Order: sequence, then structure tokens, then C-alpha cells
Amino acid sequence: MAHFPTTGARRRGYDPEQVDRFLERARAVFDGREDGLTAADIRRTAFDLVRDGYDAATVDAALERLEDVFAGRERRAARRELGEKEWFGRARELAQVIVNRLNRPDRQKFTRAGFFTLGYNMAEVDRFSARLIRYFSEGKPITVEEVRTVAFRPQLGGYSEAQVDLLLDSVTDVMLAVR
Repeated sequence: MAHFPTTGARRRGYDPEQVDRFLERARAVFDGREDGLTAADIRRTAFDLVRDGYDAATVDAALERLEDVFAGRERRAARRELGEKEWFGRARELAQVIVNRLNRPDRQKFTRAGFFTLGYNMAEVDRFSARLIRYFSEGKPITVEEVRTVAFRPQLGGYSEAQVDLLLDSVTDVMLAVR
């Protein structure tokens, strides 16, 4: 099993047992011994934080590479099943849904969290949304890594975190689909 650097007793990192168990399952799925794990599942995986755990940045980087491998396999399988034209057509449709959402006026792109509830900072999300629009409409560069790791400050009454995160997951899906 792959082992990662640990944080030491003073800092928290990912629970090594959980990480090792997840990676064992991923290997079994990759080798065809199990079913039921997708690139999206890998993207949404979370581990408990414990003292002397695995270094989170190192594990996250490994999970991103693993997600890319699974996404590539899923993309190839879907292309075989659907054909190139249908595959890219679906990716274009999803991209259009994303662009339609992002083209809404600033401060109106997503549902807002309750008045006394923390959400994502609307100005930051709107600025990042503008970058995504330029990516989709003008081909301006932005990486999957930037989409995966973008962080927004909290704001009372800000945008719904769940909605923004779901859209960012969809952006990642499209970006991985057309690689």
C-alpha cells in the first residue's frame, strides 16, 4: 500500500487507515475486481483529520491524479458506447448549462444562504465565474487544478455553498471530458 508523509503528533492530517482503505478499494476497482467507484466519487472523498495523519496536500495531489485516471477511463468507455459525436454533444450541453448559470447578473448567479447563514463570498464567486465564462466562450486558459482548489471566503447571506460546489464539480466534469 502507498504510504504518505505524516504530519507528526503536533498537526492533524488525514486518517491513514481511511486513506489506505480507500486506496485499496480504488485499486480493486481499477483492476476490475470491484465495481462502483467513479472519478466523481474520488473527487468527493473526505477523510477524518487525526494527529500524526497523512499530509493532506500530498494525499490530495494523489487523489487528483487518481481522479484523472478514472475520468480518462470513463471518457474512453463512454466514447465507445455513445460514439464521439454523442459524447461531445453531451459535454457541450453541460457546458451550455454552466454558461447559462454563470451569465446571470452578479449577485444573482446562485441561491443565497439565509440572511444569518454563512455562504460563499458573492464577489469572489462572481469574479471566478467571469474567468469560467472566458474559459468556455473564449478559450482563455484555466486549469482543472484551479477549479478543484478554488476557495472562497465566507459571507453572511452569501451564495449557497452546495450550489456553487455542484457547479464547480460540473465544470470539472466538462474539463475532464474534453481533455
